[in-house]
Amino acid sequence: MSAFRLKVALAASVLLLTISATLEAQLVVGTWVRTPTKTAPGMMTMMVEPCCGSGYKLTYRFAMGSNKTVMTVESPFDGTEVPVLVNGKPSGETMAIKRVDSHHSTTVIKMNGEPFGTSSATLSADDKTLTVINEMASGAAGKVTETWTKQ
Repeated sequence: MSAFRLKVALAASVLLLTISATLEAQLVVGTWVRTPTKTAPGMMTMMVEPCCGSGYKLTYRFAMGSNKTVMTVESPFDGTEVPVLVNGKPSGETMAIKRVDSHHSTTVIKMNGEPFGTSSATLSADDKTLTVINEMASGAAGKVTETWTKQ
């Protein structure tokens, strides 16, 4: 194969990989609603928007009693620890979210610098359901499974 054809083939491959990665990233973008359970009652929504290079901004909306709360996280999804904001202010909580592949991620959660819990998320094959298993430190809620549905 000539050098020119090799360069064209390589450029086409890189372009296809870039398009594929962009499409994969867009599959999770949108509004998700958590299914309430006994251990995780109440209505909660999560808006996912692209940010931070190949990462996402997660905006959670929920009510705590009569107070409406907005929690935001802007993560590059590469395992970097980032602050969690509650109603626009630092909460002392951080999340280190890491994309494992196009349908899996893991998160390490800290509160005031101390490990607080971990979670693992799995996106369904049809990209419409997100299952998150949270394991909190002793004394907290323990193991909780959340199911989110894309709207």
